[in-house]
Amino acid sequence: MVRDITISQEVFDFLTELQNNNNREWFEAHKPTFKNHQAKVKSFFEAVKDNLNHHDEIEKMKMFRIYRDVRFSNDKTPYKSHLAGSFSRLGAHLRGGYYIHLKPGGSLLATGFWNPNKDDLFRIRKELEMDASEFRNVINQKELKTIWGELSGDEVKTAPKGFDKEHPDIDLIKKKQFVFVRNLTDKEVLSPSFLEEVDRSYRAIRPYFDLMSDILTTNLNGESILE
Repeated sequence: MVRDITISQEVFDFLTELQNNNNREWFEAHKPTFKNHQAKVKSFFEAVKDNLNHHDEIEKMKMFRIYRDVRFSNDKTPYKSHLAGSFSRLGAHLRGGYYIHLKPGGSLLATGFWNPNKDDLFRIRKELEMDASEFRNVINQKELKTIWGELSGDEVKTAPKGFDKEHPDIDLIKKKQFVFVRNLTDKEVLSPSFLEEVDRSYRAIRPYFDLMSDILTTNLNGESILE
């Protein structure tokens, strides 16, 4: 049963005000209001995690801080104008994760592999180099593609070192990230059924995660590398 937990218009109104008054004086004056909104959004994220655990195994849920790290940024505004949370799948056995980004006019869901470590990235690329047909079949499944669209992520310009730039699957091999992103309207986020829609979207990505988990927990001979 889906819990009746929603993202309110008041949360978006606060984030809009924060974007227009991004300074410490304004934020400190409105900190109690922020804490209230933060707690409600965290409850929403906890509900997302609970739903995920019905069909996946989540190792950790993280709600990101509102404070920006401005040390190496030209933008010195002290606060983010969004709220976000991530959900990490069970360690070495599953890999990958889910992400929610809440921002008026710029909300999104994301899932997949943002920054695979060097060994994982090489393993994925070698799998695609050998045979990318199963990978393509999975990412082109109707339900997955209808909800998530095309695979995205940063990539190298031509080919990774040691890989043929003329390989027929170089479009996949040259990726550094393997993620899917679903952009959301404010109406979708503020809908009473948003929690259910988030879970429907995350369920649809499961065939992709199942394949990637299999790839990342085996060697090129298909033998398990888990201890």
